[in-house]
Amino acid sequence: MYAVIKTGGKQYRVIPGERLKVEKLDGEVGSDVTLDQVLVVADGENVTIGSPIIVGATVKAKVLSHGRGDKVMIFKFRRRKHYRKTQGHRQSYTEIQIENIAAN
Repeated sequence: MYAVIKTGGKQYRVIPGERLKVEKLDGEVGSDVTLDQVLVVADGENVTIGSPIIVGATVKAKVLSHGRGDKVMIFKFRRRKHYRKTQGHRQSYTEIQIENIAAN
């Protein structure tokens, strides 16, 4: 059984027991979160596709940790114009573990 969920502007194919890092979610470490934007649910040969989401389908996940990703350096440069600019960015994330997938 698997599902395709949408969170943080991205889509993920998830299965129960899988761990993944998603955009920062509200919730304490150890708490449960419900992801209700489910696009596809597949259980063996039965595949349900939403338009765009499946009403009533949910994915339960447990928050494992919060953190920040590696630093990405942004460097802007204009040749012969005496212009250069350096900037860094670290994106926050939440690591979750998928507990179960519930279709209607």
